[in-house]
Amino acid sequence: MQQPRPMKDKPMITAKAQPSKALLSPTNHALILIDFQSQMAFATKSIDGVNLRNNATLISKAAEFKVPTIVTTIAEKSFSGPTFDEIKNVFPDRKVIDRTSMNGWEDVNLIAEVNRIGKGRLALAGLWTGVCIVGPALSVLEQGFEIYIITDACGDVSDEAHERAVQRMVQAGAQPMTSLQYLLELQRDWGRVETYAKPPQRQWSTAAAMASASTTRRRCLARVRNTENVTGARGGCDLNRIQ
Repeated sequence: MQQPRPMKDKPMITAKAQPSKALLSPTNHALILIDFQSQMAFATKSIDGVNLRNNATLISKAAEFKVPTIVTTIAEKSFSGPTFDEIKNVFPDRKVIDRTSMNGWEDVNLIAEVNRIGKGRLALAGLWTGVCIVGPALSVLEQGFEIYIITDACGDVSDEAHERAVQRMVQAGAQPMTSLQYLLELQRDWGRVETYAKPPQRQWSTAAAMASASTTRRRCLARVRNTENVTGARGGCDLNRIQ
């Protein structure tokens, strides 16, 4: 009977106080904000407008970490309108790259800016997930970039369209994350007070308050509809006081 081979001792693994290279940092990627425009948002149904704007505002705070950021629009003058004010307020002097191509990776001006920044990792967010996010995501993956999709700062004309688009990108190699996860991955240490204790702290608190107000408003609207169906009254909700 053959004797089992003696097991060799494996070398001891030593833990180190250092983060994974897979994590995003303010210096190892660029952020691309794609088509956050009123007409694109109007037809978006996979996320409500208030939460979409809150999340777009939240990830725009990457500016506080000095993350290289590109803002791009599609057919601004003829159809889709300007970028959300929430984003323009963060980047008041930033030149917005307007395109006609739905896949931004086919636009020479956008590509020139990506090459000027020179980052091999890109985080994408915008509208619509199944068109203007999928196109660049699949294109950059094919060209060897790493891609991160901030899924709750994206939206599409239906839940199905958004979910299938995210699935398709993940299967191709993209990494999904949320807007809060993205921002906290940049912060990573509450001891870094330069991006927490001053402006970002207020901004994050404001974003949380806006999200709470959005939930209150939806509940209030539901009460109004239910009460109006029965009595014609407004159910005791003053929607003008809930912003």
